Amino acid sequence: MSLTDHDTTDGLQEFEESCRKHNVPGLPGIELSAEYYDDVHILGYGMFYTSPEFQEKLTALRKLRDERNEKMCAKLKTLGYDISIEEVIRESEGDVIARPHIARVLMKKGYVSSLKEAFDRLIGKGALAYVPRKTLSPEECIALIQNAGGISVLAHPGEIYLDSEPFDILLRKLKDAGLWGLECYSSHHSAEEIFGFLKLAAKFGLNPTAGSDFHGENRPDVEMGIDVPEHIIPGKLTFLAFKKLDNSGGVSVNVHSSFAYKTD
Repeated sequence: MSLTDHDTTDGLQEFEESCRKHNVPGLPGIELSAEYYDDVHILGYGMFYTSPEFQEKLTALRKLRDERNEKMCAKLKTLGYDISIEEVIRESEGDVIARPHIARVLMKKGYVSSLKEAFDRLIGKGALAYVPRKTLSPEECIALIQNAGGISVLAHPGEIYLDSEPFDILLRKLKDAGLWGLECYSSHHSAEEIFGFLKLAAKFGLNPTAGSDFHGENRPDVEMGIDVPEHIIPGKLTFLAFKKLDNSGGVSVNVHSSFAYKTD
C-alpha cells in the first residue's frame, strides 16, 4: 500500500514506521497537482522524499496553495460569508490546508449543508469564490519525481475530461516525459472505463496500477483499498524493488491494496 497525499510528504515517516511495525509492504508516495486544460494529478512512488531539492519544491508549491486559500477566503468575505483564513487553519489541525477545510468551516457556520454544496455553490471550479491554482505542468511533476529517484503514474484518468484524441496526445506527451504508469483501477472508474484504460496502458507501454483515492472524511463514500485481479501485486518500498519485480517472471497473488504493480 502507499500513502500519497496532495503536494506534501507529511505523514510518510509515520506511515513507513507503521508499515514496518505491522509487516505490511509500504511505499512512500505523493500526489502532485498539475494543469493540462483540466486538472491532472501525477502520483509519485518510491522517491527519496527527504531530499532537500524535493522538499524545496514542495515548500514553494505549498506557498502557492496557501496564497490561493487566502484569496478564496477574501472572496468569500466580500460575498458576505464571515470566514477567515485563521479559522480555516484551525480547522486543518496542522494538515496541508485545502478547499475541504474551507468547506467545513462554511458548514460549521451554517452557510452550506454539505461539502458538496460548498463546492458546487462557492469554491468549486467556476463557482463564485473559486480561485484558479498555480501549479506545475505534468511534465514538471514527472521530472521532480524522477529527480528524487521515484516513478510517476497518471492518477485516476477517468477524472480527466478530455476526448479520446486529445487524451491520447496527453498520454504520448507524458510517456515521452518519463511517465511510468497509468492508474487503470480506481474507485472513480466503472468496469468499462477500467477495460478502456488497460487497453490504453498497453497501447502506450505504461504499467497499469490501482488506487482507491481514499480521502478519509472528505470522501466518506470511498473506502481504503481497492480489489484488483490476480496479475496485479503490491508495489515494494524502493525503485530497485520495482526493477527486480519487472524481471521476476510474474508472481500472482490476491491483494486489496491502494497501490499495485503489474508483472508479465
